[in-house]
Amino acid sequence: MKDNEKPRILITDDSEMNRSILLDILGEEYEIVEAENGAEAVVMLRQYASEISLVLLDIVMPEMDGFEVLSIMNKEHWIEDIPVIIISAENSSTYLERAFDLGVTDYISRPFDDLIVHRRVINTILLYGKQKRLLGMVADQIFEKEKRSSLMIDILSHIVEFRNGESGMHVINIHTITEYLLKNLGRISDKYQFTHEEIEIISTASALHDVGKIAIPSEVLNKPGKFTDEEYAIMKKHAAIGDEMLQQIPLSQGEPLVKVAREICRWHHERYDGRGYPDGLKGDDIPISAQIVALADVYDALTSERCYKKAFSHEKALEMIVNGECGAFNPLLLECFQDVADEIRKELTKGYGRKPVDNGDVRVIADEILHRKELTASERTLRLLEHERAKYRFFASMSNEIQFEYTIDPPMITISDWGAELLGIKEITKDPIHDESMLALLGEETLRGISKALRNTTPDNPLIQYNCQVHIGGEIRWYRIIGRATWSVEEPVEYQGAIGKAVDIHTEHTRITNLERMSSHDGLTGLLNQGAAPGVIQERLDNNPGSNFALLILDLDYFKSANDQYGHIFGNHVLQYLADKLRQSVRSGDIIARVGGDEFLIFLQYREGFELAVDRIFTSLFGGEYGGFKISISMGVAKTSDRIKDYETLFQCADQALYVAKRAGRGQYKFYDEESMKDTLSVISPIDCDAEGHTLSKE
Repeated sequence: MKDNEKPRILITDDSEMNRSILLDILGEEYEIVEAENGAEAVVMLRQYASEISLVLLDIVMPEMDGFEVLSIMNKEHWIEDIPVIIISAENSSTYLERAFDLGVTDYISRPFDDLIVHRRVINTILLYGKQKRLLGMVADQIFEKEKRSSLMIDILSHIVEFRNGESGMHVINIHTITEYLLKNLGRISDKYQFTHEEIEIISTASALHDVGKIAIPSEVLNKPGKFTDEEYAIMKKHAAIGDEMLQQIPLSQGEPLVKVAREICRWHHERYDGRGYPDGLKGDDIPISAQIVALADVYDALTSERCYKKAFSHEKALEMIVNGECGAFNPLLLECFQDVADEIRKELTKGYGRKPVDNGDVRVIADEILHRKELTASERTLRLLEHERAKYRFFASMSNEIQFEYTIDPPMITISDWGAELLGIKEITKDPIHDESMLALLGEETLRGISKALRNTTPDNPLIQYNCQVHIGGEIRWYRIIGRATWSVEEPVEYQGAIGKAVDIHTEHTRITNLERMSSHDGLTGLLNQGAAPGVIQERLDNNPGSNFALLILDLDYFKSANDQYGHIFGNHVLQYLADKLRQSVRSGDIIARVGGDEFLIFLQYREGFELAVDRIFTSLFGGEYGGFKISISMGVAKTSDRIKDYETLFQCADQALYVAKRAGRGQYKFYDEESMKDTLSVISPIDCDAEGHTLSKE
């Protein structure tokens, strides 16, 4: 909060009169924001928690009462930073005891007394302000202490590396690899679950894995060639020496960092098969911290240049480790390593470790201290967050996109004001999957589909895209939901909800759909075209093995005379007329397509009465006239069998049957007979057009 800004107070009460009275009492000294129920209060806390200095909270309210708000504030840890004063006419001991158990700081009864309200608000805000400054000072001191401790470990480990002739990046690489393996191991196995603190301790302790090399003679340590047996025996002592050195640190043996560092120093050269040193431990007798650092050490040694060897590529090093050429490792660790190998390689190629303190930041902080501005690390973070939030609000208002935030506890979705107005719903909706307004917008299937997609994400891959139809103002429009699942920081990691936006893609979706239809459908008749029909039919065949299918190929007899006598436009109308007759003659699930200049096909599934169905279709199409042109068709029919199972063979057989029907005098249909028709020619003609786009056909 800047010096010239008023502290912000959130007044939550369903009574407008009560809110108005409190505004009159506090409005001159404080910035007041109001919520008329608990649900609105939670939304404001979620959006502006860092900016709120105090919450004045009624208990009995619609939609969500004060106790529910307090429960959520505890779950989200807001209660630790934002004081709450209960405002209520209820003063029973049970009622107040429950409120204080949930973290309430004070209680103000109604009717309000101006002096009491004013004094208790001032005292509470001042008390929490002092507490925040104290916490900030302690946090800064802890940060500096941890930074110095980490720096000392880095210095010590780099001294070892310098003496060993290794690059200064070795310790940093070991830290990075160890951290990646620890994080991923907990995801693939319930056997190993590490807290953030444990991951940090083990990763930090990994820097000391070779500290015992300080006691190894330099002529052995830096020998460029292969060790003799005696030299190798000396080199192997560094593991036990490192353990002994750390054991002799006074007053620190109970520290987790020292305990883990000793494990790593002593046992990071043990092998999973028991053939390592110094103690020949086997399998899970080797602490997992030492197992992980051992794997990290081997990988970095392989991919780094040493005085005795060139560096191997990432791929070669991974292959050698997995194949057991560089030691025996826990199979679970190998699986884990392969999962994150690419991420590790990318991280290591960046070529830097811990980010140094920025000199410009140091100058700014020093200047603020000189001017007696008590600005702590946590307050600096809050200012940055406030700045980012201001930018977000601006861009959101300019984008005309619907922003949303969803939480599972309580189940509630908050829509941006512009989006809520567009959709015709409230900004805050409880239990959206069962809410009538949300169901009317999206439908239950879509809502559950989005929820499932979000729940199936992981903390490492939290993003989803989901295209769906939205009912807005009596119109159905296509939207793309772009969401990012949110996960808890604490272990075990739990799904908490999502943030995201909905983007109108209706114009784009319609254009793509039309383009896809144009590419797959005949422009004159609207039927499937010759390019798309084979794929659709083959998919139907593949998805229904064992079912009975038939393919009918039809040829419009004497079509050339229609073009010659009446013109090409008339000929196009005849083809459109026949296409309409085809639609009327088949079932909705049958497939019809134009596959030649004046040829069409029908693909259908049948159970029994196959011949009768073919005759009915033929009869419905044959005869009649269009504009004086008599409609006559010839048709060839083939059905699936043990030999005829794919589209290409089925089409060839029906085409040969059509050829026989036309040779026999046209105006009739023939069933494919393998014995008499296998060497018959084809009838199908290409779809050709003249310069004006009119269909041409052979006759």
